Amino acid sequence: LDGRVKLKIPEETQTGKLFRMRGKGVTSSRSGYAGDLICRIVVETPVKLNEEQKELLRKLEESLEGQTKQRPKSSSFLDGVKRFFDDLTK
Repeated sequence: LDGRVKLKIPEETQTGKLFRMRGKGVTSSRSGYAGDLICRIVVETPVKLNEEQKELLRKLEESLEGQTKQRPKSSSFLDGVKRFFDDLTK
């Protein structure tokens, strides 16, 4: 792991998506070849929104009503809790 690299993240990428960067990982002491660097994406949601921004999000949510393709991670609260604990064991 040395220096900087660029990773282009496609639009609509969701949290948890893994990208492999070939040859950008740790160099093996035996072979001298660099391994792959695995990047896990974490999408952060904005905080401290003003009322206008909150209203825009409400309108977006209303416009997506019933379109499950637009919300691939849509699940119940318990599914989210289970996923949280599953991630801790990885």
